[in-house]
Amino acid sequence: MHEAEYRARGNWNEVKGKMKQAYGDLSDDDLTYDEGQEDEWLGKLQQKIGRAKHELKSWIDSL
Repeated sequence: MHEAEYRARGNWNEVKGKMKQAYGDLSDDDLTYDEGQEDEWLGKLQQKIGRAKHELKSWIDSL
């Protein structure tokens, strides 16, 4: 699942808030997803917080 799906469900802001709580150094720019750029977005997050892409996807989906 990615930002557009969370937005469609109306809870992207909630998910972003939880991500910022877990990783206080994440900025709004870090949490901005451009449509069709999921891999690049996950890659940036992966570098910033040091988790594998599959771990990030699972973690975000669990929020």
